[in-house]
Amino acid sequence: MSDKQHPPEVFLESLTEGVAVVVINRPKAKNALNADVRRQLAEQFLSLGQRDEVRAIVLTGGDQAFVAGADVKEFATASPTDMYRRHNERFWDPIAHCPKPVIAAVSGFALGGGCELAMHCDIIVAGESARFGQPEVKLGLMPGAGGTQRLVRAVGKFQAMRLLMTGCMVNAPEALRMGLVSEVVADDQTLEHAMSLAREIAAMPALAVEQIKETVLSGADLPLESALVLERKAFQMLFDTADQKEGAAAFIEKRKPTYRGEA
Repeated sequence: MSDKQHPPEVFLESLTEGVAVVVINRPKAKNALNADVRRQLAEQFLSLGQRDEVRAIVLTGGDQAFVAGADVKEFATASPTDMYRRHNERFWDPIAHCPKPVIAAVSGFALGGGCELAMHCDIIVAGESARFGQPEVKLGLMPGAGGTQRLVRAVGKFQAMRLLMTGCMVNAPEALRMGLVSEVVADDQTLEHAMSLAREIAAMPALAVEQIKETVLSGADLPLESALVLERKAFQMLFDTADQKEGAAAFIEKRKPTYRGEA
């Protein structure tokens, strides 16, 4: 079949000013994650993570749903061996390990795998109508793509346990209070605000941004003293970059810096 008969359900909508916008487009299923969507997401993030001109990535869905969850039809009758042999973790790794900063622009539902997908990102911009949750328990299951681990790290044990054990949804303002999202904006401003934030980050020194992301994520699970060593080494390494010299010179000369993302 040609691409015209089977258009991609995940595609690169634009790449301007260093910002790549990736769209999940499976509206009839509220962007539910099936095998094709997972594979296409992995392919997009693998590709974009290797492109020097990409400084930041915005991931979004439709107005009604970011991702409403996993496609239940794909696993309703699966056996443990079936699930093991699918090795879905290989589709999540390119997102989790993407070196570029990733911003989720969330409108509508971000449930189950959709909430997990948002938590794979570095920043979450939520529209006022966004809803978050991990309802897997209502299917006799539990999150299987990092939900139990990332959620507790984001909001703490007691809020995470409430969401995980009841399967309840929280609205965007409550998600903000819990620390699950970065910002809440008007629904019609969600994508534009995420893109504006991405452009701001894209204008920063690329190597410094990448080192910040790597150090925050790698240090989160280390003892404090080990994490501080990791931070110190990354800090020192950046003194060997052209952008650091440009930033310092521009500050002293009271002018706007020109960053090139060069070592």
